[in-house]
Amino acid sequence: MSVILAVYENGVLRLKEPVDLPEASEVEVELRLVDPAAEAMRRLDTIYSLLMASFESGEHDVAARHDEP
Repeated sequence: MSVILAVYENGVLRLKEPVDLPEASEVEVELRLVDPAAEAMRRLDTIYSLLMASFESGEHDVAARHDEP
């Protein structure tokens, strides 16, 4: 199952990204309000965990790991 962000405007949910569904597909939607502050913190947590991986690796030359995602 995937999570797709949408904005509610003028009585219509407008998707913020394309979806890969066959035409006329029936879907089930669960609505949850997105708290912008919580979303920003979630993104920061992801960034911090990636940054910590460089310190926990034992590799002191971070430039040598520049190709890692």
